[in-house]
Amino acid sequence: MTQPVPAAPHDDLASSIAIQPISANDKPFQSIVRFFAKTMTIVWLEALKLRHDPSDLLTRAVQPALWILIFGEVFSKIRAIPTGGRPYLDFLAPGILAQSVLFIAIFSGIAIIWERDLGIIHKFLASPTPRLALVLGKALASGVRGLSQAIIIYVLALLLGVQMNWNPLDLLGVIVMVIMGAACFSTFSLIVACLVKTRDRFMGIGQILTMPLFFASNAIYPVAIMPTWLQVIARSNPLSYEVDALRAMMLVGGSSTTSLGIDFVVLFVVTAVLIVIGAQLYPRLAQ
Repeated sequence: MTQPVPAAPHDDLASSIAIQPISANDKPFQSIVRFFAKTMTIVWLEALKLRHDPSDLLTRAVQPALWILIFGEVFSKIRAIPTGGRPYLDFLAPGILAQSVLFIAIFSGIAIIWERDLGIIHKFLASPTPRLALVLGKALASGVRGLSQAIIIYVLALLLGVQMNWNPLDLLGVIVMVIMGAACFSTFSLIVACLVKTRDRFMGIGQILTMPLFFASNAIYPVAIMPTWLQVIARSNPLSYEVDALRAMMLVGGSSTTSLGIDFVVLFVVTAVLIVIGAQLYPRLAQ
């Protein structure tokens, strides 16, 4: 007698987010609560993936670790990059954290395409869950992955003697900034996935986008030493604002070249706009 095949975790969660659809007759508060409940269900789904395969986070941490261990150590001896009197490793550590978050987030779109191919996206779209909740859940889940990278970078920075700031408010600010940075670039990745729809094309575009985003930012050198045309690009790059905020909050005596308020507002606005665009494009994955 053939045994029934158990339902996949994705199927269970896809069904769970369909429970208690948001109705026009709901009170505003109830609608908001249900919206965020559905959003957190998506976050939980992604957290389960990490639980089943935590090695993915470790392998993705290898490249940033090499940057801070090799590039950072070499350039700290050369002293060719002006850092305002701060050791280069101290200057570099926040930039490498932002890079690590970027690398994890920018390739999250490939998982969206896999889910489309497995039919999971179709189940989500058939449910009454708002598209905005689906995209926001994916964005926040990427933030969870980013926080795991933050722990790894903090440990490496401590081992290398970087003067870290342990003020509780600043640590909270780092957590919020890492989540927003991951949400920003993962949603951008989702938008690209909605447009290209195939894994091969996505991987090619992801490779093209990652390095320019990283090098056209203040992650490994100050904006002030860039040529004028590159300074314009760097100041239009959300990664620059993420790095600037991390540099101000992670390091002892850290400061922002713009202001922390501007850094947070710029990244929040960009992320919010991308999430709205992603919610509009999300149904295209099923086409």
